Amino acid sequence: MSEIPSDLRYAESHEWVSQEEDGVVKVGITDHAQEQLGDLVFVELPEEGDTFGRGDACAVVESVKAASDIYCPVAGEVVVVNDALADTPEIVNNDPYGDGWLFSVRLDDTGEIEDLMDADAYREHLAES
Repeated sequence: MSEIPSDLRYAESHEWVSQEEDGVVKVGITDHAQEQLGDLVFVELPEEGDTFGRGDACAVVESVKAASDIYCPVAGEVVVVNDALADTPEIVNNDPYGDGWLFSVRLDDTGEIEDLMDADAYREHLAES
């Protein structure tokens, strides 16, 4: 069973969001997503300053199996990217909720976090998939 931390919010497309500081959230992919993808070999992250709407494709992860789009779970501006993933994308497999985060976003609307699933709802979503 995939790890699903209770202090995060989740998108149906398997990204997680963590409230960092006022108006800024950290984004990554869930343990379930990295398990489905397999060993990551490349991560293409957005640029700092890029802006995305909720649900926009914003990054790509490539595994030995396939390449998959990552969708921005909230609207806003990318303020920080995890540069460590350029050389060691496998960090996402080893620590998807810690050092394997992808990027941080300054939210256009802080209320959007409430539109995402909590851990229980995400667990149900996985059970239905």
